[in-house]
Amino acid sequence: MNWLSNLARPGLKKSKPEEEKRETPDNLWIKCPTTGDLIFRSDLEASNWVTPAGFHMRIGPDTRFRQMFDNGRWTLVPLPKVPTDPLKFRDDKKYSDRLKAYRAKLNRDDCMSAAYGAVNGQRAVLLVQDFDFMGGSLGMAAGEAFITAAQTAVKRKCGMVCFTASGGARMQEGILSLMQMPRTTLAIQELRESRLPYIVVLTDPTTGGVTASYAMLGDVHIAEPGALIGFAGPRVIEQTIRQKLPEGFQRSEYLLDKGMVDMVVDRRQLKDVVSQILSILTPAAAAASAEPENDEAQPQPEAEAKPASRSGAKRAAQDKKKPQQKAAE
Repeated sequence: MNWLSNLARPGLKKSKPEEEKRETPDNLWIKCPTTGDLIFRSDLEASNWVTPAGFHMRIGPDTRFRQMFDNGRWTLVPLPKVPTDPLKFRDDKKYSDRLKAYRAKLNRDDCMSAAYGAVNGQRAVLLVQDFDFMGGSLGMAAGEAFITAAQTAVKRKCGMVCFTASGGARMQEGILSLMQMPRTTLAIQELRESRLPYIVVLTDPTTGGVTASYAMLGDVHIAEPGALIGFAGPRVIEQTIRQKLPEGFQRSEYLLDKGMVDMVVDRRQLKDVVSQILSILTPAAAAASAEPENDEAQPQPEAEAKPASRSGAKRAAQDKKKPQQKAAE
């Protein structure tokens, strides 16, 4: 090292070492799928991942929980484990290897996540389906997650809100996947027997076996704008019937016009709409006796029934003796 190494030709700046270079993050700008415009990421997050053109981008469970729960606070519902690859399925890749890759990428066991908390003061269990995990496909883990979320809502005497996003049943699990359709239907029946509301929010896309089961069994069906909702996809239908489908076929607005969904709600107003529906449909007795929110999700012990006052206890004891005195006479 000598003084010559510090020289630079006139008009040129000496480059800094690699560790001192500041590079622009790859995800600083996000492209709108409809218009192609670049949107600053922080602006997109502030608008709940809705572009200026009104396109609702797909979001995962954590983002959904932050948007819906009061003060960004919620308690995760522990979900049961299920056997991995019971059929030993393999196509061009082992099913077990696919699961490992998705779990490592998204840091979750499967496509479903459930949490308990308050939505504008209304207690509810939220179940969110993540399309990024194998297309949100319905398998054994997703079925168990749905049943667990429904049972948690019954236990806590509150409503359940399900955010669907799926391409259908998980083919790698065969009949075990299709079995989850009737199982989730029975879980919904438990909610109805307890007179608790079950609200479905249909997001893009909701198709296949999910549409044929719990996605269309809600007390109220809400759809996000522009969401694709149906059983078979539009391309499959066109190839089958050999006809051109109407404009906007199987989209939220088209289904609202045909009476398949109850309302189409912008994501930025979704929290207020869901909380209002919960306040109307949740029985007053269930709301009054709902367990308070607990960060550790521990069940609260029931308080023993006590007389309102000492005179009330004395009166109750006297009333108890009266039948015995009459019998003696």
